[in-house]
This record gives sequence, structure tokens and C-alpha cells, in this order.
Amino acid sequence: MKLAEMTWPEVEAYLRESPGIILPTGSTEQHGPIGLIGTDAICAQAMAERAAEAAGAIVAPVQALTPAQFNLAFPGTISLRARTFTALVYDVLASLAGQGFTRIYILNGHGANLAPIRAAIHDATQDLDAAFAVRLRSWWDYPETDALRRSLYGEWEGMHATPSEVAITQALVRAVTGAEAPPEALSADYLKAHAGDLHGDAADHRRRFPDGRVGSHSALASPEQGRALLDTAVREAAADYEAFLKEA
Repeated sequence: MKLAEMTWPEVEAYLRESPGIILPTGSTEQHGPIGLIGTDAICAQAMAERAAEAAGAIVAPVQALTPAQFNLAFPGTISLRARTFTALVYDVLASLAGQGFTRIYILNGHGANLAPIRAAIHDATQDLDAAFAVRLRSWWDYPETDALRRSLYGEWEGMHATPSEVAITQALVRAVTGAEAPPEALSADYLKAHAGDLHGDAADHRRRFPDGRVGSHSALASPEQGRALLDTAVREAAADYEAFLKEA
């Protein structure tokens, strides 16, 4: 059930039966020469909607405008400041918790969202009178989904414009050809130091990675792989959401 396509009496009736809602978060940023700018939001929204359908849950509108400062040198990227996004998520949590959504499940598709979301959760759970719980999951962290993407792409999964996310958008929207040559391979030290999309200045980032890929061989993606990844992630997300609802 999509929140935006429900009436308030329908939401009120739902809340008498369930306290849960799924909130997808993504981004609007470049994803290399063959990745769609809305990739992170597209992936998170599709997974959240399908998981919600499987679990009988409401899914909130995707939060697609989020921090992506390091990609601002690429046309089409829209970035919020981290503190702006933290405040936005805080207000969303406050709105939902105040109405009786006491189990809020955030399904995330963008690494740079994690720190601001955690800050918003911390502040909201400290400040608000409503008793509620929040679970934050990035889709690539589900065990079977993570194992599948690693088996498909190995070290060429990389960090940004990954073949796994590109494959999912190919299955959902369209495929763009190109980027046949592999990108610069990343060292283990680089991967560790820049986890969570800590890539620094936008101009420097584009100079270092001129086509937008960060160690990710996007051309390895296919729609068939995308469907397999999507199905696996949706199954794991629905099961994790249902388990979250049952927790004390």
C-alpha cells in the first residue's frame, strides 16, 4: 500500500491493525556513464514497494533528495547538506511516530545517507514523547543479496555506480550501453577509508574519477542479474520487516 495513494481514514484503519511503515531513501546523483541519475532512489523505492506488498505494509514516498556533495561536479546531481537531510528525516520520523507508527523501517539505497539518518534517529528517539523504534537497513547488507552481488561481480562491484545497482535499474527502467573498459581498481585501503561515500571535494572527485565510476565495472550488469538481485533483496527485506514488527 502506497501512503500517497491512500486516504487518511484508510491509514487510520491500517494503524488499528499494524504500527509499521517502510520508508525508502535514495539519492539523485550521477551513476557513471551508463547508470541512471535516480539509481539509488529507483532501487530503494522498488524494493520497499514490493516488500511492503509482500508484508501487507504501508510504504512512504521515497526520500530522493539527500547528501551527494561529492558528485556535484557531474551535471544532474542534486545534493542536500547533511544537516538538512538530518532535519528532514527527523521531521518525517516525528510526523509518523506522532500518528502511531511505532515501527519505522528505513530501506536505504545510498551510502552517504547513513550517518545523517542515524543522527536523526538518535535525536528523535531522545526528544520525542512517542515510544517508537526505527530499523535502518541498506539493501546491499542483506546476507543473501550481498552474497549474490559479490558472486556476480567480485572486486568489480566497487563503490559507486556499482554493477549490482545498475543491473536493478536495467530490470526496472532501461539499459544504457557503454563503459566497456574496466575502471581503475581500488585498493583495500581506499575502500576502507572512503566507506559511506566519504569522497571529499566534488571537483577533486571528478578529476580522480572522470567518468563517475568508483572502482565499479558497470558494464558487467544485465537486466537478468538485476531481476535476481531485486527478487532476493525484496524477499529478505520483507522477512526482516516482519521480524522487526514482532520485536518487543
